[in-house]
Amino acid sequence: MLKLDEIPVATAIDPRPDGVDIPFWEGMNNGELHMQRCSSCKTWWWSPVWRCNECGSWDLEWPEVPMRGIVYSWVRTHQPFVPAMASIVPYVSLLVELPDAGNRRIFGILFGEEGTLEIGSEVTGVIQPASDLTRGMPILRWKLEDWK
Repeated sequence: MLKLDEIPVATAIDPRPDGVDIPFWEGMNNGELHMQRCSSCKTWWWSPVWRCNECGSWDLEWPEVPMRGIVYSWVRTHQPFVPAMASIVPYVSLLVELPDAGNRRIFGILFGEEGTLEIGSEVTGVIQPASDLTRGMPILRWKLEDWK
């Protein structure tokens, strides 16, 4: 069973060089999940964009969304593809659909009990604080939890 404060990151993570995702990282630093949405047509975006690909608007916002989602896909990894992950194999990577953000999907690692993990399982996001283990960045992780 993975514990939140034991999960490393595999590669360097930082805001994108063009800065389009800075509001996401600012939210994470404040313990919040912010996702991008077009102010004009209300389309949600992940990964972040400078201009709405749906309506062409440049007016984009970053509302806070609840850290809850539904498992869209998952895989259990037994191979430490990079040295940083060797201490936690096997671990479960999730693709989580966010119903409060237009069903956009975001990746993360499951921590805690696996229980009855399956497609459609409900998960709650928890932010792993910035540390040496997370290369100085806060990271969104997921745990199984019935939030209805």
